[in-house]
This record gives sequence, structure tokens and C-alpha cells, in this order.
Amino acid sequence: MRALALIPLLLLPFSAAAQDHTPILTDVAEAHILPRFSTLAEATEVLTTTARTDCDPASANLRATYGRAFDNWISVSHLRFGPTETEDRAFAMAFWPDTKGFTPKALSQLIADEDPAVANAEAFSHISVAGRGFFALERMIYDPAFAEQGTAAYRCALIQAIAADIDANADTIDNDWQSYAPTLTQPGANSRYRTQDEAMQELFKSLSTGLQFTADTRLGRPLGTFDRPRPKRAEARRSERSLRHVELSLIALRDLAVRLSVDHPEIAEDLDMSFGIAIGDAQSIDDPALAGLATPQGRFRVEALQQSINDIRMITASELGPTLGISAGFNSLDGD
Repeated sequence: MRALALIPLLLLPFSAAAQDHTPILTDVAEAHILPRFSTLAEATEVLTTTARTDCDPASANLRATYGRAFDNWISVSHLRFGPTETEDRAFAMAFWPDTKGFTPKALSQLIADEDPAVANAEAFSHISVAGRGFFALERMIYDPAFAEQGTAAYRCALIQAIAADIDANADTIDNDWQSYAPTLTQPGANSRYRTQDEAMQELFKSLSTGLQFTADTRLGRPLGTFDRPRPKRAEARRSERSLRHVELSLIALRDLAVRLSVDHPEIAEDLDMSFGIAIGDAQSIDDPALAGLATPQGRFRVEALQQSINDIRMITASELGPTLGISAGFNSLDGD
């Protein structure tokens, strides 16, 4: 495996030679971005339809449709720009990490007050993002602490409201991406992106930040330290989706990486192989909620997975970035 040299990423063009990125930009928009958001909107529609007729938290059907919708969100969650970020939509879809425990507090307050916002979609869309989205719904479906709070009727109404809000948000993001995509494929003076390089930088940032979030947050938070592992900080651990989110993220990022590197077959092959190793590492771990991090063996396997992702980050920064005219610099999660 490659030795890791974590190089934060500053998205500045440094290659003097102009490159025609039209085919790549068009391919990523039409084959990677738009289909994923359309699929997400379809899955969330099924989720809200199911919740209307079956709001029992223990319902296998509700849990299955929740899982499929969440799968599709994770597969687009690296695309944190444009319509996805407008009006805090991404946070409203998935408010995590919740370092202050705002989600259970928001839900408990809604239930205690029997807040009438659950009966009005517009009103519900303006409540705290901590009470909305997939992680709020996970609490309502999987957390025993909410099984007895308030009345069954209100808990049902809240589950239905959260599901409907997720669906409305997904539909809005999907619709807005249809009109936003041309700003990526046809940059210009009157566009969000003035040049093709700027559009490529946006996509490269999605790739690099997605890898960093998965390695440092999805895995790093529950890993904690050797003396103090924090498995209860794992993403979506109550629904035992923690490891699945790592795998789904890697699968989506692999698709983006290969598309971005299509003009450089050796790099594309290197990335594809490295992603294959990381995905294989994830699939070999039988610990869906990362609960085994407290044991030396469990920790070792997750650390190996984290290292395999960091290997991809190194290739992305040192090989793919330079070929695209994108240089090394500061931490991509710190902003633009």
C-alpha cells in the first residue's frame, strides 16, 4: 500500500496548458449527477407514500423504504454545492455529525409541545434542521427513547411529516439541478463558473472532500483514540448503517474519480484499483454499526480501511489534481 502523505487541497489552476474539459463535464453532469438526484427523488417519494399508510416504527416496510431512500442520499452526499447547499438543504436532509445532541432535543420538544407544524408542510420546512431529515427519522424509527414519548398519534404524524419533508426537499434539489447542470457543462461570463477550470475544480473538490469526510468523520469520529474509542459516535449506528455509508460513499466517489480521470488511463486505473481495495476492505468487515471498535481486532480492521481511503486521497491529490490543473493547498473541508 502507498505511504500516506495527507495533502490538503486548494482548488487553484496551475497548469499553463489549457485543456478542453467539455466531454468530462458533460459526462459527469449527465451520467453521475443528474441520474442520482432523480433516483433519490423517486426513493423519497416511495418513503413518504409508505409512511402515510404505515407509520409503525417497527414496520419492516417502513424501515426498508427508509433504508433505500437513505442509500440514495449517501450516494449524492458528496455533491455539496449548487442546489444541494442552497438554503441549508443538505443539512435539512442529513444533520450529522450532531455534536451537541440537537436532534433528540428538537424531536422531544416537538412531541412535548405537540407542535402543529407536523400538519403543515410549509411550517415544518422552517423548523430546526436538527428535527428534519434522515437522522431525525432514524431516531423516530429506531431509537427506543422515542417509542413512548407523547401520544402514538402525534409520533405517527411526526414520522409522516419528516418523511414528507425529506421528499419535498429531494424533489426541490432534483428540479433545481436540472437547470443548474448547464452552468457546469457550459461555463462562461454569465455563468456560475466562468471557465471550465472552475467547473472542474468544483467537481474535484467534491471528490476530495467526500474522501476526507468518509475517512476523517465517518471513520475518524467513532475511532476516537486507541485508549478512548468512540463507537457511539458512528454515523447512523441505531439503524446499523455506519459501515454501509462508508461503502456507498466509496462506490459513488469511485464513479466520479474514474470519470474525472478518463483522459489519463494510468491514473484512472490506479484510482479504480485503489477504490476496489478500499471497498473490499469495507465489505470484509462484519460490524455494521462499528460497535467492535472497542476491541483491538475490530479497531485494526477499521484503521486498515481508513488507511486504504487515505491512499486514494494521496493519489487524488498528487496525481489526479495536477493533471487537471488543480494544485495542493488548504483543507477542502474548510471552505472555498
